[in-house]
Amino acid sequence: MTKLYIAQTKMWTLERVIRLMAGSFVLFGIGLSAWVHPYWIALPALVGVNLVVFALTGLCPMAMVLYKLGLREG
Repeated sequence: MTKLYIAQTKMWTLERVIRLMAGSFVLFGIGLSAWVHPYWIALPALVGVNLVVFALTGLCPMAMVLYKLGLREG
């Protein structure tokens, strides 16, 4: 039997906030593309590109901003 991975939710770490913001931007962009204008689909596409770049290079502009605001890694 495999174990499920359950993230810790006691603290708001840098990684957790990045995931929250990425998910929020994706949902927000999809909503705007459905109700305002189809070109808003570019927002979740850019979030996806940023996630891929982060996975391959470790570079994340949002992480740099959040780190300067005081959030630390878990």
